[in-house]
Amino acid sequence: MERYYRQQLDCLCKNVRPANIQIMEASRRRWDGIAKPIGGLGLLEELITKLAGIVRDEDICLERKGVVVFCADNGVVAEGVTQTDSSVTAVVTKNFARGLASVNRMASVAGADVLPVDIGVAGDIEEPGVRVCKIGPGTANLLREPAMTLEQALAAIHEGIRIAAGMKDAGYHILAVGEMGIGNTTTGSAIASVMLGLEPELVTGRGAGLSDEGLKRKLQVIREAIALHHPDPENPLKVLASLGGFDIAGMCGLMLGGAVYHMPVVLDGMISVSAALVAQKLCPLVTDYLLASHVGREPACVEGLKRLGLEPLVHGRLALGEGTGAVLLFPLLDMAEAVYRQNKTFSDIHIEAYKRF
Repeated sequence: MERYYRQQLDCLCKNVRPANIQIMEASRRRWDGIAKPIGGLGLLEELITKLAGIVRDEDICLERKGVVVFCADNGVVAEGVTQTDSSVTAVVTKNFARGLASVNRMASVAGADVLPVDIGVAGDIEEPGVRVCKIGPGTANLLREPAMTLEQALAAIHEGIRIAAGMKDAGYHILAVGEMGIGNTTTGSAIASVMLGLEPELVTGRGAGLSDEGLKRKLQVIREAIALHHPDPENPLKVLASLGGFDIAGMCGLMLGGAVYHMPVVLDGMISVSAALVAQKLCPLVTDYLLASHVGREPACVEGLKRLGLEPLVHGRLALGEGTGAVLLFPLLDMAEAVYRQNKTFSDIHIEAYKRF
């Protein structure tokens, strides 16, 4: 099965094509013709143009928005790297389906639907509205053994790809990615450390609010886990399996699925950035299909986004997760799209157009 998954993944990645340059050039010309200073909306203009290249259509549509929240538990919680225990993951996963979590409130304002995915919560989730594609009841303790087998990591990636395909078929135009999993700032930081080639101290933060002693323990666990597994950044699947979580693998798959099916995927905070670093190594063109929303409070965000070649629009010191930072981008894109679609052109108002220098 592992060999089958690898072959399927290799085949999918080989079929990914860059965003359409000709459509992007047409989108830029359209922006330049709108009656306003050229480039006046800055990065918002660039994002709309990138979206046009992703969907292969200058006349973009962002009407249907979805937030896919991957939920999973992490065995490393046993090492005292979090304030709370793993039971919180299941509680919050149910709250997503009930519409009670922070991302639900924010998504409702942004006109987006939330899809919670149980890809590895410890215990059974039977709440209506939760998509269950559980790879296992949480990962193993990465300080003692690999967090996942390679087959499990690949299976989780393929679940993410399938979800992207399903959202495309359901008529969604843009996706945001989120996560929920106690302990996943440890797994995310460990992956970021390896993929960026930086010491754990440079990429690891306090997560949901660790004390000084808690942060010291978290760093110790990450250092020892990396020393135990010797993960090679040139082998991203091994990095993911050794140090990651089912949520990170699922997000990685959703990003790859976005590239395969020409759907834009908006990143959230550090954990999604770590997933994107793995996806980029598996398929360098995936970044053509990714949008950065914000630069979060975790230290890995800045260097991770820089490595991905993505520029965030929001600098808000967020550290909530769930996809909350990603959802922030949706209303901003809607505003930019309104200007792009509805504003008068220079020729409409009989004024000489600005020139680009």
